[in-house]
Amino acid sequence: MRLKNTDLNKIIKKTITISPNASILDAREILLRHNLKRLVVIDSKKCPIGIITEKDIAKTIYALGDKPIKSVKVSGFMSKKLITVKKTDSIYDCARLMKKNRIGSIIVLGNNGILEGLITKTDLASIFLTHAISPLKVSKIMTRNVITAMPGDSLLYVESLLIHNRISRIVIQRNRIPVGIITYRDFVPAKLPYWLSQSADPKEVENYKMNNPNEFQVNQMNHLLHFKAVDIMSSNPITIEAGEDVGVAVLLMIRNGISGLPVVKKTKLVGIITKADIVNAIAQA
Repeated sequence: MRLKNTDLNKIIKKTITISPNASILDAREILLRHNLKRLVVIDSKKCPIGIITEKDIAKTIYALGDKPIKSVKVSGFMSKKLITVKKTDSIYDCARLMKKNRIGSIIVLGNNGILEGLITKTDLASIFLTHAISPLKVSKIMTRNVITAMPGDSLLYVESLLIHNRISRIVIQRNRIPVGIITYRDFVPAKLPYWLSQSADPKEVENYKMNNPNEFQVNQMNHLLHFKAVDIMSSNPITIEAGEDVGVAVLLMIRNGISGLPVVKKTKLVGIITKADIVNAIAQA
């Protein structure tokens, strides 16, 4: 996928940061307030030293259970393995690093290692709308091998598909027609953390979802054997025709706040396209 302009400065966005001494609850509150998925952790010189995501926070809080969490600092659960680019690098460089490391964001550094901003998969996918030199069909970059499940399949089976295939979503299909989507966030935890059950409003409790369940959590969720995919799937998924332009797919993802679309041909499932597929297409230019 060739672009008209590969200047990284065109898409660098300033990002909300947090101190390593802040608490996990501070981090959670900032994410919720600003509707973010990640925070960059900086030191006193405004140099990035870590990154935390909503997934990190959810897993940390879940592991603590009923234990006090006020003393848990950001420094204790942030990821210290940072993938970075410089302002002088290109959009292609950024896409290639995302693809190589299978990550959803990259930190941009300015002079002397100072944080300049953040670039996400959404930013790179959006580039296609204004910078693509020529049209590109969805069928050219979509993933054809789609991992699917049936509406009547056990939730534990669906969960195992997500984990073992290292994917973020499962298409629920009936007679090769997409009828639903299930992601990690659709799994309600077996036990809500004490702080959430005691202090959150009912809507927040209802919306609290689990990310990337580990083996311990899977063992805790044996009760899910009684539930099936149809019980938690998002019905009537937004789909896109294989012959449509990738730009249409990007617009649908951005407008609906989603990261992937089942691809159909005459209503039948033939693939899936995600923001990662778009990033990979840019990386191969």
